[in-house]
Amino acid sequence: MLRSLFSGISGLRTNQTMLDVTGNNIANANTTGFKGTTTVFQENLSQLVTGAGQPAAARGGTNPMQIGLGTGVSATSGNFTQGSAQQTGRNTDVMLQGDGFFVVENDGQPVYTRAGAFSFDANSNLVTPSGGLVLDAAGNRITLPQGLSSFNFGADGVLRGVQADGTRIDIATLGIATFANPGGLERIGETSFRATANSGAAQVAQAGTDGRGTLLGGALEMSNVDLAAEFTTLILAQRGFQASSRVITTSDQVLEELVNLKR
Repeated sequence: MLRSLFSGISGLRTNQTMLDVTGNNIANANTTGFKGTTTVFQENLSQLVTGAGQPAAARGGTNPMQIGLGTGVSATSGNFTQGSAQQTGRNTDVMLQGDGFFVVENDGQPVYTRAGAFSFDANSNLVTPSGGLVLDAAGNRITLPQGLSSFNFGADGVLRGVQADGTRIDIATLGIATFANPGGLERIGETSFRATANSGAAQVAQAGTDGRGTLLGGALEMSNVDLAAEFTTLILAQRGFQASSRVITTSDQVLEELVNLKR
């Protein structure tokens, strides 16, 4: 009887985690560069009541009898599919179409993001909204020269400028990082990630090379959250939570009946 209580509790915990993950996805439905997360369940260990029986000459074999001990969360898997484009017209906004991440220096450490809402600070450094320094393909900070009449990012990630005399110059090339296992990246907030032992080291190069995506200037990649799918998942998690609660309630009622037998 206690097994059913513990199974019900495990169902509450896992469905609560599913609700937490789904709620976070919905909250970030309009967050630039956000990548959704999926909750993956797994079966807990099963208690072996009787083992399997070997077939004999006068009798067939029997299968093992096992009782499951509930469920748990095996992983929260990141969804790195492409988000939709939002045209902004700002020449410092860039959208990555395809695989890869922008490389940003944050407190001296490299972090990686899909959010290309950049701008230039007072020191003419290309930065993120939180002040992270955007890096080029060589790992250097991108600085805008003085005296330019205009500038823009090309599809190849090259920042090009036009000087006052009309001369066109290449200023820098955005670094695009790829990973052997993007799902192994660790989320650190502000739609940024950092590398882990299971993501593999970042391989940084120019956009459009070795399977990396190309850039679209004057646009941003929006969240890849599908609200219709998330609301469906929300209903499933809610019903799973309710069902697990009912298991606990029913088990408690049965235990109460057992206790009342001695009266």
